[in-house]
Amino acid sequence: MGIGVAIGVIAFRKVSQAQSSLGPEGLNRAVGRLADGVYDFADAVRAGMQERETDLRTALGIESAEVVRR
Repeated sequence: MGIGVAIGVIAFRKVSQAQSSLGPEGLNRAVGRLADGVYDFADAVRAGMQERETDLRTALGIESAEVVRR
């Protein structure tokens, strides 16, 4: 019986959380988190690309890193 009550309480909390996340505020939060994640990922990709380009230019002796950064 105790396990049944515990499962009922957990299920009630999950349903309450789902209802609050379906509202406009929950949707705004979800979109905000998604946008932040996309921006963070794009920044990490840009930084990695710039680092790799600098490494390649140095290895090939094309230009100095200062000219590349503009």
